[in-house]
Amino acid sequence: MTKNDSLLPLKMLLFSFHATNTIIISFLPLYLKHKGLDGTEIGWVLAVGPLASIFAQPFWGYMSDKYKTVKRILLICIMGLLISSVLFFQMNGLLAIILMGAVFYFFTSPIGALGDSLAQRRSDDLRVSFGSIRMWGSIGFATSSLIVGEVLSSIGIQYMIWPYLFFGVIALLVAFRLTDVKVESDPIQLKDVKQIVTNKPFIIFLGIIVFITISHRANDSYIGLYIAQLGGSESMIGLAWFVGVASEALVFALAGKWFRKYHPLIFIIAAGIIYSGRWFIYSAIDDPIYIIALQFLHGVTFGVFYLSAFNYITRLIPKLLQSTGHLVFFAVFFGVSGIAGSLVGGALIDSFGGGTLYAVMGCFSLTGTVILTLYHLLPYGKAIKRAQ
Repeated sequence: MTKNDSLLPLKMLLFSFHATNTIIISFLPLYLKHKGLDGTEIGWVLAVGPLASIFAQPFWGYMSDKYKTVKRILLICIMGLLISSVLFFQMNGLLAIILMGAVFYFFTSPIGALGDSLAQRRSDDLRVSFGSIRMWGSIGFATSSLIVGEVLSSIGIQYMIWPYLFFGVIALLVAFRLTDVKVESDPIQLKDVKQIVTNKPFIIFLGIIVFITISHRANDSYIGLYIAQLGGSESMIGLAWFVGVASEALVFALAGKWFRKYHPLIFIIAAGIIYSGRWFIYSAIDDPIYIIALQFLHGVTFGVFYLSAFNYITRLIPKLLQSTGHLVFFAVFFGVSGIAGSLVGGALIDSFGGGTLYAVMGCFSLTGTVILTLYHLLPYGKAIKRAQ
């Protein structure tokens, strides 16, 4: 089997899973609004996902490391995704939506992290760029946002379950063909996780980037509602996501050419600066077409930030605990930050409008960038050598 053949199922898994993820991130707020929920209630529902992920991601990461398999854990989670999503989309009352949403996110939230963890290990094994594999997730996200946005504009937001299940079934089918990880060591014990909890550079780094990731997650949750507030349609929301994630895919695809030239923290700080400027500009916009035009900055911000941060924390944690460390990172990025972004963002957009929300996000991102710069200048920021 050639290198590309062995990676094809993994690329297809990333494509199809991120295609499902697009539907939830881009259109779930509008779907919940269609169900009769207001902005604050939508914020509560969106916060359930990050809350569930705080528990789910370290749990599934630990199980992956303990049993030395990513493939089998992915299969369990994707099966859970399909079953729980059918039930989740049948719920109507706020309490029922929240409770079923917790079950749904328990299975869905670790899939992206496990897929990226597997991609990182396979890229190391085969000596190929991680970005060249990960970009297929971005391509799936972009493709789905464009197609599904048009479809839902035609048939109605209430039918978003069908495209979601379509991509979910594809993810399950290709997961059976994955090449699993090979770890030549004894299974980890619960006491081994102490190596992550006591890793000061890792913990401090996660604490600092929360300021930036809160702003990112708030944008994920509310850019659709903000575009709708400014008079945009579902298809415009889909187009905005397509432009953003297409630029993200390009950044990942070209990572091998730019990524290893400087210390990862340099790229993370640069992304933080651009994040700040991006949110302040969005706060001043009064026509959704300008948001779409500026969405190429998503690739320059999230693409550079995520790739650099993922690489940085991979070097900070022992190889034996890679899945656990990666999913702890995800729990902070998409969990802790997601809760704060959803709850605070929902209250702000409800009370003051999207412009104020984005101005506050700009302040958060700028604060995180300044602290991260100081971290880079201090000894903890020197925890790894410049990439070779």
